[in-house]
Parts: sequence; C-alpha cells; structure tokens
Amino acid sequence: MSDHDPNIPGLHIRPARGWLNDPNGLCLIDGRYHVFFQYNPDAPVHGDIVWGHASSTDLVRWTEHPIALHRRPGTVTAAGCWTGCVVDDDGVPTAVHTAVHDHAGNAQPALARSDRELIAWQQDDHGVLPPPDDPAFTDVRDPFVVTVAGHRYAIQGAGRPGGEPAVLLHGCDRLDEWTELGRLVDHADPIAATHAPGSIWECPNLAPIDGRWVLIISLIREPDTAVASDVAYLIGDLVEAGAGLRFVATAGGALDTGPTFYAPQLLPLPDRTLLWGWARDTGRPAGDAAASGWAGALTYPRELGIAGNVLISRPARELTALRRAPLDPAQPIAESAFEIAGRFRGRFTLLLDDRPVLELTGPTETGLRILVDGSLVEAFVEGRQPVTTRGYPGHGSRWRIEAAAAELDGWRHGLPPDV
Repeated sequence: MSDHDPNIPGLHIRPARGWLNDPNGLCLIDGRYHVFFQYNPDAPVHGDIVWGHASSTDLVRWTEHPIALHRRPGTVTAAGCWTGCVVDDDGVPTAVHTAVHDHAGNAQPALARSDRELIAWQQDDHGVLPPPDDPAFTDVRDPFVVTVAGHRYAIQGAGRPGGEPAVLLHGCDRLDEWTELGRLVDHADPIAATHAPGSIWECPNLAPIDGRWVLIISLIREPDTAVASDVAYLIGDLVEAGAGLRFVATAGGALDTGPTFYAPQLLPLPDRTLLWGWARDTGRPAGDAAASGWAGALTYPRELGIAGNVLISRPARELTALRRAPLDPAQPIAESAFEIAGRFRGRFTLLLDDRPVLELTGPTETGLRILVDGSLVEAFVEGRQPVTTRGYPGHGSRWRIEAAAAELDGWRHGLPPDV
C-alpha cells in the first residue's frame, strides 16, 4: 500500500499497484477467508486479467498472496481468467471461472484445483462447456455454483447488446461434467424485468438468505454507462421446471444506490451471508490512475439479511475492530480512514474541502454509519440500501459534516495490533 497517496483505500483489499475489478472465489477454508479478484498487475487498466488473492482470519488484517490463476498461451485461458467462484469439492478447493480464449464472446467455464492452502493452483487447459449456440446470447460468463436439494448447479449470466438478458442454469454434480438446463430466469419474469433492466446480466449469485432465495445480478445497460442501481437483487422461489429449476421473483430492488458499486459476490456461510463488491473509480480526476499506478478496490465485507421483502446490508460485525481512537464529528477531519455513526434528522451532508460527497435526508430520526477509507465512502442508512461513492482528497484535505439535528460519534480507523 502507498503511504503517500491520500486516495488509495489503505484498509480495503487491493494491491499496491495495478488494476482491480470483480471479487472472485470467495470462500472460507479451514478457518481462513480467501478473496480472489480480477487483477492486472502491470497497469491500472482492464486488460491481461488474472486472479489476485488475499486472505484473512478476521476480515480485518489481510495478507496478499501471489497470483492464483494465470493466463496461459495455447490454453482456454490465453486471453484471461475472468470472474468465477471457488467450491470446496470433497475437500479439494476448485475454482470454477470464466476462461477467455481470445475475446469476451469466446468464453467458457474452466476449472483449477488447489490444496487447502489455496496458494498453488493446477489449471485445466480446456473448458467444461463451449459457448452456447443460441443467437440470443453473445456474452455468457461468470459461473456461480450453488447446491439445491442435494444437487449442484452452476448459473451464468448471459445476453447480447440490444437484446434481452438471462441467467442460464446447468447441472454440475460433477464439476467437470455440465448439463445445460435452460434458463433459470429472464425478462419473461415481470419483477425481474422491472428491477433488472439491461441487455446483459453479469455476475449472477444465488443463495438462501433468512429462509428466502436471493438472486443478485449486475446489469449491463444500453448504452453501457455507470449509473446508480447497476446491481439488482431479486427475492423469490425456486420451482422445479422439467429437469431443472426456475427462479420466480416475488420482490426486488437496487442492492446499492451509489455510483461506485458493481459486480458483487456472495459468500454463504452457515450463520450468515457475506458480500464484497468492486468499488469503481467514478469521478476520479483524469490521469490520476495512470500517474498513481493503481485503480479499483473491493468494498469492506457486508452482511446480508431480509426485512420484509427488502434485502438489507450492514458492515460485517468484525469491522468494529478497526476503531482505534475517538474523533469529534463536529470538527474537520484530517484522518485518511475513519467512521461516523449515530442518528440524524433532516439533512445530512458529508463534504470534502467544502464539496458535497454524500447527501442524505431523513424526515424522521434515522440511523447512520459511514466508513471512509482514502477516497472510498460506504454509507449504511437505516431502512435503505447502502450508498457507495467516492471523494478524492488531496494532501491537506479535510472532511466535514453538516447536519442540523444529529447525535454522532466518530472514530479514527486503523489496523488492530497483531494477536
């Protein structure tokens, strides 16, 4: 991590240099959390993508590891190792990922296997399923594996520019033998069509949360621009459909209402479901990425739950360990990483050098928790979806809060001492 760049999120997962996008392969193996991510170590641009890797035992201190999955000439991964998941397959950690042979339209799922340390990987030379012949889909990618009623299934996002999107379903009780089972859901579902507009669905995730099935989809729209609500959630039911399944949505919404959040992945655990997302560099000054040598970060981990028909998010409980010392929210804040928590009523504004970065309204008393790290701002507001956004401080910048009616506490953030 750079000690001199005030914009870099120093407590979040990201390498010191290079490009980072989607979180991949989230897993908990033998008491250690593993987070992989789309990574270009050579330049702060999307290209030559491999899998980076970090791990932690407490979700707070992260160890960066060598590149996990590599591009290999003459194999299905020649042009990149794109998004996917990791499955503990009878004791063998197995990456099920998008392998790109030459371009995005010629991608297919492929496998790589490791021992329980997840450091050294054996990558297959060939994919497990060719791209579909269906002309409705020019883009199919991002496998995510889920077990339903004792059977294992893989879902993939699909679509084409100007067309309609879908989530495709495959049977994969054996990870190296896939059976195509049609569409899990598409725009024929009116709730999906309403809450997940676009032409291509990416990075689909499916998991049970609080007794309900939740499908998360990242949206490519026409034109493909970064806008708020780029990630949708659908709550619904899984029903039998021939040899496969169909997802029937009953509710939906935006997973995050800020401009920065995209391509999240779930980590279902016995006692909770965690999520990381990619924090894009929206609004970053032109040329800053090239000058600094880095781009992108992952969000802090979030815990998900359902309240009524709404998917709710909150910071992972472990993140309170980042609180090092109190600070006064009524005074300008010079810290590079800090937290504000409490309640407000009316208007709340977070400013950076007198420029509004986050503006909220609460007609009644509303709970609030804001985590700032470098340029990355993650706001969690009671009864609403999170807001992930960016503010780019310079050397000597100050953060400031304007709120007429608020009861707030603040803390400087830093890593806790090693134990």
